[in-house]
Amino acid sequence: MATSFTLTYKEEIEALQEYGDFEERGDTIYLSHEDDEARLEWAFYRPSGSHPHQVADKNHMVAIMAFNHSRLTPLKRFSILNPEVIADEHLRNKIRNRSRMLFRAMVDDDFKELVTVLEMYPIFFDLAYDQMINGRIWNEIYANSLYASRFLTLAQSKLDDKLIVGLKRRLQPLGALTIEEAKDYLENLYKQVQNLHVVIKMYYADEFQVWLNSITLHPLQKIIWQKHINILKDIS
Repeated sequence: MATSFTLTYKEEIEALQEYGDFEERGDTIYLSHEDDEARLEWAFYRPSGSHPHQVADKNHMVAIMAFNHSRLTPLKRFSILNPEVIADEHLRNKIRNRSRMLFRAMVDDDFKELVTVLEMYPIFFDLAYDQMINGRIWNEIYANSLYASRFLTLAQSKLDDKLIVGLKRRLQPLGALTIEEAKDYLENLYKQVQNLHVVIKMYYADEFQVWLNSITLHPLQKIIWQKHINILKDIS
């Protein structure tokens, strides 16, 4: 299944660029082309990024080229990638740089795609670990508490202080919330408590305790808030 990138079809593909429906024509000719080389080159030249069919291509090199040039979401890309690419260490290394970028994006999101990809392919956990502890935070999107809990469960055998600190950096800070927003957030945590990892529960119990002590509320309201905080602390 080895394929060399010799640009056999380069001129043929470039000749199609004069047409307004260049990509549509190219898909018709090359997506199912019998020559692996043709499918490989089209995965590289396709103007809007590679087609999902190319990411799943039976030829390893076509699938790798398409994965690296795709504009699909990380989850979609990993979901449809030819699984033989993941299974073979040599082939897997050919998507490692792109995979690192995709894990950077997933760690900087709500963790839904991150957890789903890791559940499919735990072999990539090292990339998630590296991004969690070293990656910069680019977006004001915070980890969903349930998915953060699932991530911690997946990471159980490799859970250390650095990973926990990195994850906590990506949880919703309370200082930016109004009282009503904080109330809703705490109530959601209270409802989800049975599915939350102990690290998540203790983090928010401590954060909400500090936050509650810093604001003025009616005594009865404080009692309700404190009850929810105590549930996170596993205090009856």
